[in-house]
Amino acid sequence: MPNRIFSFPSFRKPNDLCAFTRGFLAACFLFFPCLLFAADFGIILDQNAAYGGYGSDGAFSYSGSLIPRFSFLLGDDSDVYISAGIEAAYSDEWTFVPELLRTEFSTYSTNMELKAGRMYHSDPLGFIAEGLFDGARMAFDSEMGTFSVGAWYTGFLYKRRAHITMTAKDYETYATALDFSDFGNTYFAPRRFIATMGWEHIGWPVKTRFSLLGQFDVSREEEFLHSQYLVGKITLPRNMFVFDLGGCLEFIQDDEGSGTAFAAEAGVAFMPVFWLPQKISLLGRYSSAGEYAFLPVTTVTQGEIFKAKLSGLSLVALDYIVRLNKEFSAGLTSAYFIRSDLETYGGYPLSDGSDKGYCLGNEFLARLLWSPYSDIQLDLRGGVFLPSLGNAVPKADPSWQVKLNVVFSLY
Repeated sequence: MPNRIFSFPSFRKPNDLCAFTRGFLAACFLFFPCLLFAADFGIILDQNAAYGGYGSDGAFSYSGSLIPRFSFLLGDDSDVYISAGIEAAYSDEWTFVPELLRTEFSTYSTNMELKAGRMYHSDPLGFIAEGLFDGARMAFDSEMGTFSVGAWYTGFLYKRRAHITMTAKDYETYATALDFSDFGNTYFAPRRFIATMGWEHIGWPVKTRFSLLGQFDVSREEEFLHSQYLVGKITLPRNMFVFDLGGCLEFIQDDEGSGTAFAAEAGVAFMPVFWLPQKISLLGRYSSAGEYAFLPVTTVTQGEIFKAKLSGLSLVALDYIVRLNKEFSAGLTSAYFIRSDLETYGGYPLSDGSDKGYCLGNEFLARLLWSPYSDIQLDLRGGVFLPSLGNAVPKADPSWQVKLNVVFSLY
């Protein structure tokens, strides 16, 4: 794990943690308002309550995040955005996690942009390297499109935010509970260096995005894993339809050798002109399996209930969303998951000696979004994953969850 770059208090008693929490919140309320004369200041309160489990067994969980953020201008062509937060979560016990979130400096010219700090980045497909990263990105606009280069490091991110699980060691790091008495070894994400070169053009009839991305393991472990990705996606809007086609060729190197992998997606969305705004979309995704299965840098779960990453899996999803009025939207999703081979994927619902089929099952999800004001949003969703609709382990218990997310934005 990365070395500690600052001194952080060691919490050994609940009272110590409470004192830190109070101090953190006091700093947010006392320090940030003094900058209001030159800054845009706000606080976001994000709360999640969920109840779910397997079969007839269920459990309650809760998480709440308080996120102060502010931004200010530096002259006519630069700005700064800073946000941080502390999360309180309960499952079997209470945990408290402080975190620096999006914090970046941006400067602009007529056709160039430079960003540095902790920023959001996503690959063209959205499931290879997506999330917050520490580093810098430069983009140049021209008549031929936007060209960009970027370089980032992951070793200072909170591990549950980065969600990097490329190796067995990464899984162990992610699963280990945060221990403030051993903060440096239990807080940070695996150390990876990421570099990208990209090009996109949105002015043509066909919108295009291409990227060359490389990740390099700098953890200094005997077992290493490097990977490079050639990624592309094209989008074609036509009247009430939008067609998407994307793919990724991956090159993998580890301490045992090298190999190649592949992932692809195709989708179509239909937006009929009826009395209510609505959208129907069909999406298919495939990822290769085998000794060198497709392996993304960050884990982006492919289902709301079936939380698996796209590695040795394929899926077909049908989604419907309708806006009932200015305040309410509703949606339904059905996603069917299939193994790309019989060896690579080994998670739920599989078990030893009972996983003979390719079809894992189907997830059904319903959601309702209510936003009475711009600074209040309630998102209620519930779903179930049914192994009984597949042939891999049809007698396995279904998994299910009901979740409520409430977001308040205070300006």
